[in-house]
Amino acid sequence: LWKRGLADNGIGPERLAQFTEQVAVTLYTPGSEAGVPLNVIGSLRAPTLSWQTDEETIRDEIEGTVTSLLGLVGIEADPLGSREHVLLSNLLEHNWRAGTDLDLGTLIGQIQKPPLRKLGVFEVDAFLPPDDRNELAVKLNALVASPSFAAWGRGPALDPNVLLRTEDGRPRAAVIYLAHLSEQERQLVVTLVLSRLITWMHAQSGTSELRGLVYLDEVMGFAPPTAMPPSKKPILTLMKQARAFGIGMVVATQNPVDLDYKAMANAGSWFIGRLQTERDKERVLEGLRSAAGGVDVGALDTAIGGLEQRQFLLQSAHRDKPELFSTRWAMSFLRGPLTKEQIETLTPETTAAAEESVTVSQAPLADDESAVAPPVAKGVAVRWLDPAAPWAAEVGADPAGKRLQAFLAARVNLRFDDSMAELDATQEWEAVYGPLDGGLDLDRATEVDYDDRDLRSEPPGGDAAYVLPSVPLDDPSFFRDAARDIQRRLTDTQTLELLRNAELDLYSRPGETREQFAARAEAAAKEAADAETAKIRDRLESKRDRLERALETARRRVEEASTEQSSRRSTELLSGLGSVVGVLLGGKADTRTIARAGRALGGAASRRGMTTRAAERKRSAEEKVELAETDLEELEQEILDEVAEIDERWAAKADAIESVPIRLEAADVRVVGTALVWVPTA
Repeated sequence: LWKRGLADNGIGPERLAQFTEQVAVTLYTPGSEAGVPLNVIGSLRAPTLSWQTDEETIRDEIEGTVTSLLGLVGIEADPLGSREHVLLSNLLEHNWRAGTDLDLGTLIGQIQKPPLRKLGVFEVDAFLPPDDRNELAVKLNALVASPSFAAWGRGPALDPNVLLRTEDGRPRAAVIYLAHLSEQERQLVVTLVLSRLITWMHAQSGTSELRGLVYLDEVMGFAPPTAMPPSKKPILTLMKQARAFGIGMVVATQNPVDLDYKAMANAGSWFIGRLQTERDKERVLEGLRSAAGGVDVGALDTAIGGLEQRQFLLQSAHRDKPELFSTRWAMSFLRGPLTKEQIETLTPETTAAAEESVTVSQAPLADDESAVAPPVAKGVAVRWLDPAAPWAAEVGADPAGKRLQAFLAARVNLRFDDSMAELDATQEWEAVYGPLDGGLDLDRATEVDYDDRDLRSEPPGGDAAYVLPSVPLDDPSFFRDAARDIQRRLTDTQTLELLRNAELDLYSRPGETREQFAARAEAAAKEAADAETAKIRDRLESKRDRLERALETARRRVEEASTEQSSRRSTELLSGLGSVVGVLLGGKADTRTIARAGRALGGAASRRGMTTRAAERKRSAEEKVELAETDLEELEQEILDEVAEIDERWAAKADAIESVPIRLEAADVRVVGTALVWVPTA
């Protein structure tokens, strides 16, 4: 029948072959691999339009995309009243303004940890608390986790250039098959395809030639007169604007009452077939009256009522009056709804077709991996290691790594106190434990010195995969137990090594080097030695003074005795000798005079005796001087010997340095903070 109908319409095998050669027909099956899968949401690519000139168009695409996504997880979202819709819209706009492409996994991660501080005037956590955001993330993650949803991220990119033309420039008849999808999934596909087409369209120049044609077979439910499904806005936008960019928009329905008046009013050409009910006819006539203005509604009513099968009435803004025509047989066999097996038969070269502009998607995840960060207990800080952190290599971080492994970072205050050492010092101890793939192992601790610049509060972009640890990250007790175990381990193992000089009762200070402590001990020993030497000096000072006075007295007496001896010797010689010589040499002295002179000589002898005694006194004084000098020398040597002994003894004490550990008690260890840190690894 079909072949006979084609022949009656003058369509032979040659024309069919020509069509097959000149036109590439591709049957896309989003969400299924029966035909050519279409990557509808695998990559939420940033549009190439300018935000300055096409902001409204981009935001319309965002609105439709978000509404469709939320519809998939059962959230009827009002773009203005739904907090979930506002959050997702802001996330898409934030990334797209930065020129960043998204995938659903990255979007889910940003729902949990938004790269935004505020939404409007509210902080993000006040606008949509973390628990509510996590609930939304879990719902969307259920899509990602579902095996049946994997096909949604496979196949060619949702790119109008690919849908309209092949790589060799041939026109493509891109058939996007929706019969196998649920109502929400159909809304998603139609909304995303049309929204992406509008964005692409606004990047083209205006033209009066036909660039492409969009045909939506059975528009019922996609642009209803009262409701506002996400697909309605892009359909109305295309009905209003598409012709200026060379895009034709055709919608077909058997239920005209289910089509919005605005869509009808913007239609330039109406193809009206047999209508089943008077209500349908009235709705079409009302639409024609609104669109065509001066149209003869009565004549149209009569013409529509007389239509036969395969007859249509054309009412066009480019024609003066309606025209009646019969349709020819379609060059494609109208088989009706297709099964998946039939679709597979019709698309034997699915792989070859999919290779044209295939979107490179993320490699399949391992069983222990997730595209979304697992939920973490409330109140626990979640951070991502900056690969540029100075200690990143110590924990095995790879700047180019795509596998994010969980580590536990801990910051602990350690209080070392010891009354003997007069010590009360607090130290900050930091370490990273992990990875946590096999649980928390306290032996896998890397002591580091980290600050806030080393840990980012936002996840990295790209297609990173989270390695799911075996520990229950969503259980607060895990982190409490971890803090307790860390506290106990540090109490048992951490010590503060100090230097001690027991002889001097000295302890080193925290951070003091051995050289510095040795210098301090030496100074203390010198001070103690000086104090002991001072006591010796006080004790021997009086003895030395006495000896020095005795020596001075003896020296004075020697001097006095020496002077006396010299004086008496001179007197003795001069007196005695002078008297005799004087008498004898005088010449006139009588015997008595000479006798008196002799007696004078006797007095001189007496004076010689005195001189001898003076000499003896001198010798005695000199002996006393020698004795005093000897005593003084012995005293000085005694002082030198005692001082040397003191110096040696205290020098030995200064060298008596040993190392002693200052241990911790349980109350001295306080875990002040923990954080879950995702570390990029190879």
